[in-house]
Amino acid sequence: MPVNKPFVIGLTGAIGMGKSETAKLLAAEGVPVFDADAVIHALYAGEAAAMIAAAFPGSTRNGVVDRAALGRLVTGDPAALARLEGLMHPLVAERREEFLAQTNAPIVVLDIPLLLETGTQVDAVVVATAPRLCSASGS
Repeated sequence: MPVNKPFVIGLTGAIGMGKSETAKLLAAEGVPVFDADAVIHALYAGEAAAMIAAAFPGSTRNGVVDRAALGRLVTGDPAALARLEGLMHPLVAERREEFLAQTNAPIVVLDIPLLLETGTQVDAVVVATAPRLCSASGS
């Protein structure tokens, strides 16, 4: 049980912008990091698989969510994506609260790609970003 509430930093950013590398740097300095993507992967391989299979037939294989199959079922279908998020966001939030309750660290990081979209409460937000890389041809 934490003695004091930690200062919670929300880490977010677009795909390929360096969220994972930023989280690794912070973790290397001893800052506990909650990795929402890792939580999703674990849920897909366990607790959430049956629930997702029921909501999205054909989305699992051998009791584990097939991310490619699930992606085909929700991509371009806002209602299906909202249904998936409605199933997963509460489970991820539960794991996040467990993480926060179990730390005594003065600072923690929540690495959550949809941080702002989910309304997660944090004390500060860090947005990982990187410049567009130019090709050898200069474009």
